[in-house]
Amino acid sequence: MLDSEELERYARHIVLADIGGAGQQKLKSARVLVVGAGGLGSPLIAYLAAAGVGTIGIADDDRVSLSNLQRQIIHDTGSLGKGKVESARAAVARINPHVGVEPWPVRLTDSNSYALLSTYDIVADGSDNFSTRYALADLCEDLKITLVSAAVGQFDGSLTTLKPFENDPQGNPYPRYRDLFPSRPPEGALPTCAEAGVLGALTGVMGSMQAIEVIKEITGAGDTLAGRMILYDARACRFDTMRYERAR
Repeated sequence: MLDSEELERYARHIVLADIGGAGQQKLKSARVLVVGAGGLGSPLIAYLAAAGVGTIGIADDDRVSLSNLQRQIIHDTGSLGKGKVESARAAVARINPHVGVEPWPVRLTDSNSYALLSTYDIVADGSDNFSTRYALADLCEDLKITLVSAAVGQFDGSLTTLKPFENDPQGNPYPRYRDLFPSRPPEGALPTCAEAGVLGALTGVMGSMQAIEVIKEITGAGDTLAGRMILYDARACRFDTMRYERAR
């Protein structure tokens, strides 16, 4: 149940017909794992915490460096050198004391991923490499866990939701990550963020949108993004929606 302080804190959610008190209670009961506490993970974690998601797991084995602060807004100058999961946990405590954080200062591997993911309702992928993205997509499909996946590069961003273990309203299975990207690019084929650069505010746009999709999946509000990918071009300030299907 929501106490009197929570009722006031989440009042603007509760008056929304698509969320209401029942939806806010679902948020409070939810367990969400965020993979990556960087550019995407920062606004994602902040908005999930503000929204009242009851338990947020944060997986990241990196430490806060000065070059992170141009975009990773959940961290600050005083956090330099600290583990990102600890810095993010402190930020969540400042945002909302009703939210519990489970810190995982690890890199996901074949040996630890299954046990870690299996305790969560939804996974949000804010990682910065294809190896992790493919592994998460495959594992979430196997565990039947909804995955909200976002990516950024320089001035462009993308966002989709993956739940290939469910069917769309027409009875067709939702597509997999590999229906979008059949094969993993070779290591080094694409420049890293450090090599190519990235517009800091772009990660704020995409991470905030990622939070919206997580909240929608928890509460049942609106239409799922499964089977659709949002593409954002910051240079042109243009959003496009691309539909994709399960490979036959």
